Amino acid sequence: MPAIPATSVANLRDLGGLPVGDGREVRAGRVLRSAQLDRLDPDEPAVAALGIRTVVDLRTERERAERPDRLPADARLLVADVLSDQLTGSGLPPAARLKKLLADPALAEEHLGGGRVRAAFERTYRTFVSGDSARASYRALLGELGTPGAGPLLFHCSAGKDRTGWAATVVLSLLGADEETVRAEYLAVNPAVRQAFAPMVEGFTAQGGDPQLALDLIGVLPEYLDAALDEVAVRHGSMEKYVREGLGVPDEVTELIRERLTVSPA
Repeated sequence: MPAIPATSVANLRDLGGLPVGDGREVRAGRVLRSAQLDRLDPDEPAVAALGIRTVVDLRTERERAERPDRLPADARLLVADVLSDQLTGSGLPPAARLKKLLADPALAEEHLGGGRVRAAFERTYRTFVSGDSARASYRALLGELGTPGAGPLLFHCSAGKDRTGWAATVVLSLLGADEETVRAEYLAVNPAVRQAFAPMVEGFTAQGGDPQLALDLIGVLPEYLDAALDEVAVRHGSMEKYVREGLGVPDEVTELIRERLTVSPA
């Protein structure tokens, strides 16, 4: 599904329309993803038309305090902090330091050069699977998606690419999407993310910063997703078992999610 052209929220996408096997696809308008909602205008036509009823915020406490969400009218907020027990040991800078790092190439090279940024992201993606707060957060998201009669749900983090990208991967995999579809959706956010960070990246490279380091930091790479998928395979053997055993989501909730979120196109 193409990105939704909203001006007040970045990286807004509807998973609707993506194929999930057996001639079915994700039902449009039921599950959406985005970057943070601190500038969201609930009255913007592209936003108001979505009728969002639940927002799941995957960000840390500090991120939420610095840039609190603005919610659509009548929407309910669920906080599901994926990294609350992992961020300090991941090797990645808090989101608040990203701007500072991109403004100082020497500092960025010191902390994340020599391939360390990729290694740090791969470690973080593994914690999306195995970390306690991550498992609780993704369990809460799936529980909301499996609630009978629930309205459209939007989940997001800060840039809408990593914590949000793994959430989309789990949902699509659970619905039956094949690997090509899952990977395509995961990587599809890169143009929007690069556009959002373009001024900082241009300034970073103009000061002599390594452009590849900047792209590794702000974008998503297949290797990042591979790390999480490998963690699923090693710990659980399959996505189904990860959801059932790792996240503790009962099979009946999984079936409700599939019923609610998939449809045979006319």
